[in-house]
Amino acid sequence: MGKVAAKIKVMPDSPEIDLDALQERLESALPEGAKINGVEREDVAFGLIALYPTVIVPDGAGGTETVEENFLDVDGVESVGVENVGRI
Repeated sequence: MGKVAAKIKVMPDSPEIDLDALQERLESALPEGAKINGVEREDVAFGLIALYPTVIVPDGAGGTETVEENFLDVDGVESVGVENVGRI
């Protein structure tokens, strides 16, 4: 079975949020078999910074839906969206 890499945009709900703590909570929320392979940060507007974790999930595990749902349940997350997906 192959693997899929997905770059996911995670918007915090506030510019005052501790991004390091948010990143740790995202890593804790990953489903079994998934892992984060690097996180980029990008200024959005008005001090708001988006996180872009690249998540590796097994192919055939429902894609990134479970990861997206788990990320949405993390405290401090406003929205989650997949930016791009590719097989590795």
